[in-house]
Amino acid sequence: MLIPIFKIMCLAEYNFDFTSVLFVFVHLCRYVHSPTYGQAQRAFEAAQAIHDLNGVASVLMYHPYHLDSLITMSDYFKFVAEHQMAADAVAKCLYALECAWNPMFTPLQGNCQLKFSHETNKPLFKALFTHMINMDRRGCHRSALEVCKLLLSLDSEDPMGALFCIDYFAVRAGEYSWLEQFSEDYKSDNSLWLFPNFSYSLSICRFYLEREQTSQDAHKDNTKATSADLMKQALMLHPSVLKKLVAKVPLKDQAWTKILAHSYFHSDETKIPSLDHLINIYVERSYIIWRLPDLQKLLRDTAKLVIETLEHNRSEAKDWACVREEAFSSEKNEYAHLLVQDFSDAVSSLPPDNLQNFVVDARMGEAMHNAIHAGNPHDVGQAPPPRDVANRNPLAVLFESMLPWVNYGDGGDGIAADEDYQINGHFQENQED
Repeated sequence: MLIPIFKIMCLAEYNFDFTSVLFVFVHLCRYVHSPTYGQAQRAFEAAQAIHDLNGVASVLMYHPYHLDSLITMSDYFKFVAEHQMAADAVAKCLYALECAWNPMFTPLQGNCQLKFSHETNKPLFKALFTHMINMDRRGCHRSALEVCKLLLSLDSEDPMGALFCIDYFAVRAGEYSWLEQFSEDYKSDNSLWLFPNFSYSLSICRFYLEREQTSQDAHKDNTKATSADLMKQALMLHPSVLKKLVAKVPLKDQAWTKILAHSYFHSDETKIPSLDHLINIYVERSYIIWRLPDLQKLLRDTAKLVIETLEHNRSEAKDWACVREEAFSSEKNEYAHLLVQDFSDAVSSLPPDNLQNFVVDARMGEAMHNAIHAGNPHDVGQAPPPRDVANRNPLAVLFESMLPWVNYGDGGDGIAADEDYQINGHFQENQED
């Protein structure tokens, strides 16, 4: 039996449509646009259709919490290295999304899901993923881990690939025992240890847990595989990871030259599209962990042990190859929707996909740049503006100036900066930390 769908008017410009599916004990939810928000969405799509980034910024002048516009501007600010502005846009986006939550939507209890297949739900996933990466860049690894958990719980199909970075955040946050327990409890078509990120990260977790254990604790856990055993298993299952790590970290010890010369570690590809893609994501996301000397020693010693094992029993290589082919049997890349650069800390020199087709007249940016530096006669004797525009990207300043929460200092011109930015008169802007 299904409880009928009912709409609840929310504080933001859009509301929540809530459906409760009793027989599976999971509440399936989705965002529903109000008529006012629908107008903003159509304006955004019109600007997007003619590749007008200026039009996207204009939408925010009248609809400060329009989600797709905020996400687009966040991507743009990140591209021009305005990271604080990018983070501010995502924070505004998340605030608006949370204000629209139904009181019965309790995602932290694990009984609510939003399917990514609903177009109106996608901004929440995109904003959470971007916020998670921002938290990691700021060194807030535990916060990033919690956001990653939330992403994974919202849709069991994991559309954003949270499963392929949750191990990295757990290791960086020191949550070694939690990751081991998670890998045992998580329900999946494949055992998590078959994925390259988990196969290596579980070895790292066991390595640090062995360090923390007392001799008595170690005796109690003697039934568990050691870090060396887990690392050997990872190298046998995914040998192509080694060559990529050596190049990415980079590892310059002469011992690696000899190790990579062995036929088992000589290639950096498996010729299995899905697996190669996941390996690229793992190396891009987690290579920094392998800069620690202790982990390098574990990796190097275990690689030598693998070579010795193969010299005595060459059939093991074929056995592990069969495991790989069975676990990743698809002939196409099942994870092509996950972009490697989205898991990277590096800022791309090329604009992201949702920006590369936008065309902005450079003369507009130059005009805005000149106008800003021309000054305002009413500003004489006033305090310096809150935001400095000197030596900054002119286009970034242009679009930043169009965002309603940005204040360059209005002085005494009689136009007071509105710090509330109320939407429909219902809620006020959340104060940042």
